[in-house]
Amino acid sequence: MDKDTLLDWYRQMVLIRRFEERSDELYQLEGKIKGFLHLYIGQEAVAVGSIAARKAGDHIITAYRDHGHALAVGLTANEVMAELMGKATGVVGGRGGSMHMASKERTFWGGYGIVGAHISLGVGLALAEKYKGSDAVCLCYFGDGATNIGYFHESLNMAAVWDLPIVFICENNKYGMGTSIERASATHKMVDKAKAYNIPGKQIDGMDIFAVYEASQKAIAACRKGKGPQFLEMMTYRYQGHSIGDRTRYRPEGELDKWRDEKDPIATLQAHLLKEGVAEAELVAIDQAIMKEVDEAVEFSNNSPLPAQDTLFNHIYPTTAEAN
Repeated sequence: MDKDTLLDWYRQMVLIRRFEERSDELYQLEGKIKGFLHLYIGQEAVAVGSIAARKAGDHIITAYRDHGHALAVGLTANEVMAELMGKATGVVGGRGGSMHMASKERTFWGGYGIVGAHISLGVGLALAEKYKGSDAVCLCYFGDGATNIGYFHESLNMAAVWDLPIVFICENNKYGMGTSIERASATHKMVDKAKAYNIPGKQIDGMDIFAVYEASQKAIAACRKGKGPQFLEMMTYRYQGHSIGDRTRYRPEGELDKWRDEKDPIATLQAHLLKEGVAEAELVAIDQAIMKEVDEAVEFSNNSPLPAQDTLFNHIYPTTAEAN
């Protein structure tokens, strides 16, 4: 990969990390973010590496841990932060909040709050593209816990029967909420579940952005060639709890430190860049620029208005009486 691409990957991952850390502060210390908040800290390489492998027009759909994907598809820190604060300047006008980001312009469809349900929507997106005869592909992200949900199995079966252009990306961060995969799933390798539906699958080091990018490139290319759905199990790790109130007491002592010290995706890419001769000052400059960008996003959001009360029922399906 050329230097500019690698520096852009580094910038994106640092942006997601600092954005999420600041969001944590805004929720817990300042009370400016309400509701649920599912942070993406530790998993940055999955979103950045896989989305870098797509082309314009390819669809992205994910679950409620969606801030990283939103930033990786090109939404600005201002748009995403304002949405977290419920402001009118947010990407969906403050109506979606943390779990329901979306952008038609970037073919990014969320951000979806019901565990596993969005997988069937991803299949629908892929079916639409096959019906139209385009070469667009859908990247559908979900956690390991969602593979125990009926939507998952129905969706994989339908995608395989119809040879749909969809890449199922399981972000296996070891825990479905607070339950380890060893206690919740009969098979401990999520990729094995794809085999039941004759879907080619591969287990990937999701903390290594190079491995993520390469595997995603190959899977997307296979979809474009008409080889049907593909399955990637990205082995990753979330540093924070499932949601903001989760204190992670269920984790074995030392597990988090081991992942963070030995596998951190940002530190790994940083070490590679320094080894390849990138000046440390260049990386420091990126870090400083990102901190400024996040601070400006917070200021922008603080100064943005709440949605006007007379727009409360906008974008909501009318009742039968109203429709008549």
